[in-house]
Amino acid sequence: MRLDKFMKVARLSKRRTVAKEALDAGRVLRGGHPLKPGYRVQSGDELEIHYARRVVTVRVLAVPERPGAKVDPASLYEIVAEREDDGLPPL
Repeated sequence: MRLDKFMKVARLSKRRTVAKEALDAGRVLRGGHPLKPGYRVQSGDELEIHYARRVVTVRVLAVPERPGAKVDPASLYEIVAEREDDGLPPL
């Protein structure tokens, strides 16, 4: 599943277009590298998401086969770390 769609299904983003804009701006990282909206998410991926005032690191636990399936969004990922954003761009 595409990362922008996964973020919407997992409710890490309110809308897919908002997720795409964040990805295009380089605010979602994996291993310190910015990801593109078309990145194929896999179980075990650790994503660092830079929101307006906080940075959240999540581990992907499962990727639904169909985005319309009735899945509990909280079961798709776990929060590994959360901190306030210092306002500096990611390295």
